[in-house]
Amino acid sequence: MNFHVLTLFPEMIENGMNTSITGRAIAKGLLTLEAVNIRDYAFNKHQKVDDYTYGGGAGMLMQAEPVYLAYEAIAERTAKKPRVVYLTPQGQVFNQAMAREMALEEDLVFLCGHYEGIDERVLEEIVTDYVSIGDYVLTGGELPAMVMMDSISRMVPGVLNNQESGETESFAGNLLEYPQYSRPEEWHGKKVPEVLMSGHHANIEKWRREQSIYRTAKRRPDLLKKADLTNKEWNYVRQLRKQWKEEEEQTK
Repeated sequence: MNFHVLTLFPEMIENGMNTSITGRAIAKGLLTLEAVNIRDYAFNKHQKVDDYTYGGGAGMLMQAEPVYLAYEAIAERTAKKPRVVYLTPQGQVFNQAMAREMALEEDLVFLCGHYEGIDERVLEEIVTDYVSIGDYVLTGGELPAMVMMDSISRMVPGVLNNQESGETESFAGNLLEYPQYSRPEEWHGKKVPEVLMSGHHANIEKWRREQSIYRTAKRRPDLLKKADLTNKEWNYVRQLRKQWKEEEEQTK
């Protein structure tokens, strides 16, 4: 997987990605990272890439030409028209399914806006995906780009030491991950559930499945609409909802 990031702050991308799991994956050659400074493609001595917007309004806008030339340089090196993700609150909200799908790409370009955004004309010319990491506004696209690259990297074979961890964590099957425990067996008066120490793998898997359903129903009920549950499991969800409703009424 080759990540290319068009940004005004390449050092921010490099410092963030060359650490921990993604840093080790880059060192091993499982991932490559190219942070392209858009200012390098500005045709003025001050490397200015922004200007006032037509029609008035607050703030400055990134100009089309430097962005396009930076993109063209990547397209020339990859010998193809790469997939370009523009990080914007106007885009589709990023999720685990998108991470899996994007991890199949050989090259991904992330376009990071700044100031009041980027000239619409170059977006129409090069962007293939408009993606948001949530319904809020940040000062630039660098943090969202790193969030997406981190998530996508976990889906690339070999990046995680134990590939199973990338398949069983939260959002796998549209369910949140079950609770996990480590030593000591008892901490602050709280004990590890006995089933986890039983060595009975079938019972452990059953408990974990129930806990995933419980947590999802409690914390992210919206995910259950797409979860693959059996009739018995749906009955369990209905029982939980009934129980929680009764408890809520009792506290009023």
